[in-house]
Amino acid sequence: MTRMLALPRFDCDTGPTALFFPSGSPGRKGARCLATPMGPLDVALGEILWALLRGLTYAIAFMVMMFPLGLIPGWNSLLVIPAAVLIAFAFASFGMALTSYFHTHQQMGFISLALLPMFLFSGSLYPISVYPDQLERVIHILPTWHGIELARDLWFGVIDFSTITHILYFSLMIIIGLIFTTRRLRNLFMR
Repeated sequence: MTRMLALPRFDCDTGPTALFFPSGSPGRKGARCLATPMGPLDVALGEILWALLRGLTYAIAFMVMMFPLGLIPGWNSLLVIPAAVLIAFAFASFGMALTSYFHTHQQMGFISLALLPMFLFSGSLYPISVYPDQLERVIHILPTWHGIELARDLWFGVIDFSTITHILYFSLMIIIGLIFTTRRLRNLFMR
């Protein structure tokens, strides 16, 4: 259940930010936004907010569908909704930074190319203990693994140091993504 709630955040929340990537061309959405009193951070947060609203909608819809089926183990499972928004924020901010370098829609395939192996190795389909120790260490670095583990911990009400570690991981990903995106947009539009 938790993988079904966490994994759409990875793929869907880089999509809305991808709509911004052709904005490096004059007269596009990004240039028009920056012609107003808004700065690059405002534009980035506006685009990312749209991704967060989609992530929140998906998470709430998922919980609404699981409730009548009796698949929610307890009220503490509602903490997965803010976790899904946190995951969406991290992927959207990082995704916007990456897609700001894209020049064509065909380059969006690189996002799927990167996300597919991360999804397969995230521990959502089977335990990562089946992999060799070296590969397990690499998997522990992937954001998809952190997302699955955070959702799983909150779903079953296990809040411990590892849960805080996952939250800090995504917080760091958000900060790096926002800084990188703001600098990139400033370089693109404030010449």
